[in-house]
Amino acid sequence: MKKMKKSPVNILLYAFLGLWTAIQLFPLYWMLTFSLKDNNEIFGANVIGIPHVWRWENYTSVLTRGKVGTYFLNSVLVTGATIVLTSIVALMATYAMTRMIWKGRRLANNIVMLGLTVPIHTAILPIFIILRSLKMTNSYQALIVPYSAFALAMAIMICSSLMEGIPRELEEAAFIDGCSIYGIFWRIILPLMRPAIATISIFTYLQSWNELMFATIFISDSNYRTLTVGIQTLSGSYTTDWGPIGAALVVATFPTLIIYAFMSNKIQESLVIGAVKG
Repeated sequence: MKKMKKSPVNILLYAFLGLWTAIQLFPLYWMLTFSLKDNNEIFGANVIGIPHVWRWENYTSVLTRGKVGTYFLNSVLVTGATIVLTSIVALMATYAMTRMIWKGRRLANNIVMLGLTVPIHTAILPIFIILRSLKMTNSYQALIVPYSAFALAMAIMICSSLMEGIPRELEEAAFIDGCSIYGIFWRIILPLMRPAIATISIFTYLQSWNELMFATIFISDSNYRTLTVGIQTLSGSYTTDWGPIGAALVVATFPTLIIYAFMSNKIQESLVIGAVKG
């Protein structure tokens, strides 16, 4: 294996990359140390340094008295249900529009793709009126259904690019062996769509986990609040203890980084397959 020459260009390149990495990681370092300080260190004596006293009680305080533990579980439930619902509906709809022959399938696909042009927050008022008429406000469904509906267009587009590259001969062979259309979908198509499912899960997770407007307007009962709304309520009217807020931000942010670290390869695989076969 050849060793890279330590030329001035390579040295400058690695120095630049190292600096760029430090710049990208600094916000995470700052947020983590921020969550372990009190107000005196945050605003005066020790703004960016390592905490003089590691205040782990900030996490205990925010998870118990701040009800962030409850908000976290609500976010997990809403996000998880949204991912499952979006993935199942998107895969079935994509299979129907790309593999089955029926009148109007292209029109149906074009109508679905129009969803990509509609900003999610432009529909707040009509969605709120519908949810209030159905008495669905202050419930998990008030968030799961709209989140899933707005995630479908992107999910179907991702699935279409990958599903079109699956050879039809696999389905024909399964059909000859006596497999029904549902069996073909669950046993042949679904296992081959795992990269697309990973990609859909990441995009849907980011949309649902970080969404604030719907969660603020459709949910007023604290028992159903998600993490983004819960963190917003931690700030007091007159005085604010910022250490626990930093702890809540860590609780909200680090799961995203961990999930992406484990699923990034699947996302890259899906994008490459879609680009080559689509």
